[in-house]
Amino acid sequence: MRQSDALFQHTVALPQMIAELSQKVDLSSVGAIGVSAKPRPVEGSYMPCFLAGISAATSFSVAKGIPLVKTTHQQGHIAAALYATGDRCLFDTESLVFHVSGGTTDLLLCHGADTITPLGTSSDLYAGQAVDRLGVKLGFPFPAGQYVSEQAALCADDIRPKTSVRGMTCSLSGLENQCAKLLAEGKTPSYVCKYCLLCIAETLVCMANAALEQHRGVSVVFAGGVMSSELIRTYVTKRIPGAHFVPGKFASDNAIGVSILAARESHVWPTSSM
Repeated sequence: MRQSDALFQHTVALPQMIAELSQKVDLSSVGAIGVSAKPRPVEGSYMPCFLAGISAATSFSVAKGIPLVKTTHQQGHIAAALYATGDRCLFDTESLVFHVSGGTTDLLLCHGADTITPLGTSSDLYAGQAVDRLGVKLGFPFPAGQYVSEQAALCADDIRPKTSVRGMTCSLSGLENQCAKLLAEGKTPSYVCKYCLLCIAETLVCMANAALEQHRGVSVVFAGGVMSSELIRTYVTKRIPGAHFVPGKFASDNAIGVSILAARESHVWPTSSM
């Protein structure tokens, strides 16, 4: 979707979403409002679609006379993942966090969700893009992660994934070509979907092991929409002992994390009910 279209869709959807929220929550009890203001907490990070959220959040905070806490899409995912582990100490210690979605395949050294140091990433295609492109090629709606996962679950074949990882940097452009080749060779959609997801899983395992050689003893947390795949979660947790692989609702929706960060900034954490 073009950014202009995304901004339009967000602008149209937000008033209705707020109206629906008001029927479920007493908005008079809201003490602060958090909003993702940009994709990542780095200089120059910008996407126009975030302007719709900033506009709605600013209007609400001014009208209610409550604090507005600006954070980022990436920090929201990280905070949601840390919260979902059940270990609140992770908000005050170092951890290795993977943020894997349609726009990122990042390995980050985090101190809570406040200080983020990039360690590794994809040099070309992102994991979510590889999944979505395969899904669209197979005729599934976009975003296609759910449908690719459903297809993969139907395959009982033993698959050995291939990866392209150097240290903590990976390349996923070859995965797209490999999937296209497998389909051309007559492999079933379920086989190719399983192959795609397992290649991503093994890529993450290789990157995590490289990071743990330099940062021994720290927790490893996996976040982002791609991490809602049950197949990837099962594969990774068997190979990274003690890894935190959060439930899908925390991996795919960073609004939970944004609200947590707003609560912490407003000094009502951890007594706020989530």
